[in-house]
Amino acid sequence: MSSISIFFQPIDPELCTGLHKECMGNSIRVHLENQFPDWENCDAVLFGVQEDRASDSNVGAAEAPNRVREELYKLFFNGEGRIADLGNIYQGASISDTYKAVEDVIFEVIKKNKTVLFIGGSRDLGFAAYKSYSKLEQTVNVCSIDSRLNMGAYSSDVCPNNYINHIILHEPNYLFNYSSVGYQTYLVPPTEIALMDELFFDHLRLGEVQNDVRKIEPLMRYADLVTFNINSVRFSEIGLERDEASPNGFYGEEVCQIMRYAGISDKVSCLGIFDYNPVFNESKFGAKLIGQMIWCFFEGMFQRKKDFPAGDKSNYKKYLVPISETDHQINFLKSDKSDRWWMEVPYPPDKRIKFERHHMIPCTYDDYLKSTQGTIPDLWWKTYQKLR
Repeated sequence: MSSISIFFQPIDPELCTGLHKECMGNSIRVHLENQFPDWENCDAVLFGVQEDRASDSNVGAAEAPNRVREELYKLFFNGEGRIADLGNIYQGASISDTYKAVEDVIFEVIKKNKTVLFIGGSRDLGFAAYKSYSKLEQTVNVCSIDSRLNMGAYSSDVCPNNYINHIILHEPNYLFNYSSVGYQTYLVPPTEIALMDELFFDHLRLGEVQNDVRKIEPLMRYADLVTFNINSVRFSEIGLERDEASPNGFYGEEVCQIMRYAGISDKVSCLGIFDYNPVFNESKFGAKLIGQMIWCFFEGMFQRKKDFPAGDKSNYKKYLVPISETDHQINFLKSDKSDRWWMEVPYPPDKRIKFERHHMIPCTYDDYLKSTQGTIPDLWWKTYQKLR
């Protein structure tokens, strides 16, 4: 592919006028008419996808990218990184055409080791993002922030309620781990939760995260692709008058912290924000919140520590914890640079090429303390089962 510019329509210059010189709209390299940004010399790429045809109950979500830009561009930003806004992907003749365009664009960008943030559109676009990693033939970890698990009945057509099933069942399959964060148990069929356990996938209920939002940080450090559904935010925070709106959910400060965790993760290479619909949000509170979430993501991204323990481990402290009644031990590593923790999971030598990216598991100091008291961390145990 010679240029991805053919997929994008330029941004309305009105969105960039009248802004303070230090606002994001003036620091981002924006795609204007006949001025496609040099994204390959940037650190991060932003784009929108005006697509909602798979979601009959959310028609209007295609208008989200421009509404969010109105609020994002007004924010002050002192980050030193370079961001390119490529504009909005043209809607294809069919929804499959749009999916293919999203897949191709993300593939080209992450192939160049750039970080992507895109704004939907409906959440089925997450499947197109996943397929970008399949083209790289790279095993991938997906983390979804959502009030539901979206593992509804499988059909040949991708839709918002079954797109996770399409990710799990896609062939060839490159999914190593899937994590669901913030789901509300009364909105999820018990069979879906049971399936998550059978597949050794991770899930954190809304209450678990709200008791200690730091629990999500290791999952973000573990993820390659993050999908964020705006229905995970409570109605009072966003004012989105839709059937999927809930009186419960995350607060604005919590989702901004989650986005910062995603940004500062050395591993996250793509994040999508879905299901915001301006038609149901006259107050624009939703667009304002999403703009601030994106700001927090980039603020975190430009503070990445680049301390994932690969290769030389001389800058890490190593702690060995025996597992009682077995011949095994858990090897913990603590970064001298960031004080972040990882634990090493053994895997068969013949699976080195496929799983080498996944045997070093992010964790917390609490995981280390619990292991010294005889409790094996859930993430270590689930990963061990998948690597066997």
